[in-house]
Amino acid sequence: MDLTKTVGIITKPLGRGGIVPVSNLVKIFTFISDSVYIITANEGANLNPEENNALIIKSFQYKYGENTLNKIVNNFSLQAKITLSIFKRRKSITTWIFFLDSHTFILPVFGAKLMGSKIVFPLAASIKGSAKAQNNWLNNLLILFESITLEFADFVILYSRNLISSWGLDRYSSKILIAHRHFLDFETFTVTTPFHDRPPLIGYIGRLSGEKGVQHFARALPAILSDRQDLRALIGGDGQLKESIEASLQEEGIAARVDLPGWILHDDLPGHLNQLRLLVLPSFSEGLPNIMLEAMACGTPVLATPVGAVPDVIIDGKTGFIMESNSPECIAENVMRAMRHPDLERIAEVGRRFVEENFTFECVVERWKEVLDEI
Repeated sequence: MDLTKTVGIITKPLGRGGIVPVSNLVKIFTFISDSVYIITANEGANLNPEENNALIIKSFQYKYGENTLNKIVNNFSLQAKITLSIFKRRKSITTWIFFLDSHTFILPVFGAKLMGSKIVFPLAASIKGSAKAQNNWLNNLLILFESITLEFADFVILYSRNLISSWGLDRYSSKILIAHRHFLDFETFTVTTPFHDRPPLIGYIGRLSGEKGVQHFARALPAILSDRQDLRALIGGDGQLKESIEASLQEEGIAARVDLPGWILHDDLPGHLNQLRLLVLPSFSEGLPNIMLEAMACGTPVLATPVGAVPDVIIDGKTGFIMESNSPECIAENVMRAMRHPDLERIAEVGRRFVEENFTFECVVERWKEVLDEI
């Protein structure tokens, strides 16, 4: 791919949680190409706070709809608008990158292909994994769309080779490349509270949705908190499971020992992470979770399920902890194992060094240059 050309990026409608991953990808491409044209929606309009002249944003307002019919109509209306935008840029942009599940937008993918554009899918998560966890028939429709659009992709980019088999992408192995868009500001995400000075606090930070397994973490807390009377827990985030989690904590009589601050702004994450002795990520499905890397950079050990690219980063007992499943019983058992580990502070330090050595902006840019040369 000619790096001096304009790169086109398409995203799904962005909420607050989508700003960081898209911003990272945009920063990479504005560094290695002349300009980036991004088609997005909702919070995506705020992707250029510093008014970078190399970034052009086409943003739509998108409403999800109150019922199934509204959701379908609104979604295909947005897809039609995106396809029209691609058509208008067909002469200046010959490569389109469909990011954050936008590869399930079947109309823009078909449109770009018919216009002779090169199509690239950097997959951030497993559509099948999310659908299984949420058990929503609309998500099953996305699985169908993904199976169709993957046939038209010129390249698929994954965070890890482990994802090829775990996400069922073996048939596309000939067009799969490996790269990630994860890098950290190590002046922001750093240790400000030494591990031994932190309060006895464990936590989860992320979306309160089914695929994240946070409901299982909440159900594990009675056993965890009864084992350690001095321990408190944090569940930071917002989402569809918020009310049911609050009700569960009330029913178990542990609500007073669990902090629920709601959505945590990205600028406030380092402060929260520097208070934790353990971050728990009990996901059903993941790509390469930012919060895992951010926690490790802050010297906070992570306990996670071995999904997505997590095993590339966390080696049990060395850079963090792995649990076999996200059942409440397994979570409770492994939280207790981690908290009792005699070298927990050393594991936190080894994890911090690993992230600082492997997730710099320079490392990420060099890998993407190699990937784009192949594209």
